[in-house]
Formats: sequence, structure tokens, C-alpha cells
Amino acid sequence: MLYRLYSRQLVPHRLEELWPFFLRPENLARITPPDMGFVIRSAVPAEMTPGLIIVYTVRPLLRIPVTWVTEITHLQPPAPDRETALFVDEQRFGPYVFWHHRHIFTRQGEETLMEDEVHYLLPLGPLGRLVHPFLVRPRLREIFTYRSRVISELYGAPPAEITLGRV
Repeated sequence: MLYRLYSRQLVPHRLEELWPFFLRPENLARITPPDMGFVIRSAVPAEMTPGLIIVYTVRPLLRIPVTWVTEITHLQPPAPDRETALFVDEQRFGPYVFWHHRHIFTRQGEETLMEDEVHYLLPLGPLGRLVHPFLVRPRLREIFTYRSRVISELYGAPPAEITLGRV
């Protein structure tokens, strides 16, 4: 079963001010809960580029370390003739059968609407569906709530609206 997480947060800063922070792979650690044990294991450039492979270790559930490999498959930086910038990361190896995460930044005057849309599929068939409401969904909500809190602290934004459900 395919699941969807959606988060939106209006940040009182211009897109061009926010974009550099999110383009730097090392800032992933700043917006990930410390108990996740997030550590980048591969060499990464100062800024993301399409095709970039990032290898890291995380402890998503039960403090068990997992190697996660993602690829930046799309990157559309801000441009004067576009209202939206985005990048997409897709899991190539890791705890999910499928993970597709779009990070969307849309100009809203002097503010920026930040949206995260994640589609994911759990392993283990019926067992994965059984543990989703008790382990996976609450953990993902916790991770994205933490991310929202950090963005609020850094940029003075109100909390994000986060929804999780089936596709």
C-alpha cells in the first residue's frame, strides 16, 4: 500500500534567502531529530546537484542503524521567471521499498510556502501495513514536526501543517 506524507509551512522569508540552506546536504543533519543518528557517510559537494548520491546512516526505528542511499533526481533552482523551486530525493537503498520526496518552495510575495510531499511504500507486505499506524506513521510525523520546529526557530515561521494517509 502506497502512503503519502504532506507538510506545508509558510516561512516569512524570501525564496532566495531560504534556498541556499536547503541546497546544502550537511544541513539535513540540522533538521533531523538527534535521536535519528543521522550521519552522512559519502563525500558531498557544498551544494546538491541532479544525480548526486548521498549515503548516510540513520536510526529510524527502534534505534537500529540503517544505511540509506538517496539520489537527487531533480533540482530546479529559483529563477526570476518562476514562482517555484524544487528538488526531489529518491531512495535507492534503505528501509523503504519506495521513497519519493519532493521539496517544493513557492514564492508568496515576501514569504515562501515550503511543501514536502513524500510517497512511500513499506516492506514486508501485510506486516508493514500492520506496523505502519503504530511505528512508522508516528515516527514520520515526529521527524517532520521536528523539522518544522527547527525551521520555526531559524526563520520565525509558524508550525507546519502535516498530514499522513494512504494514496
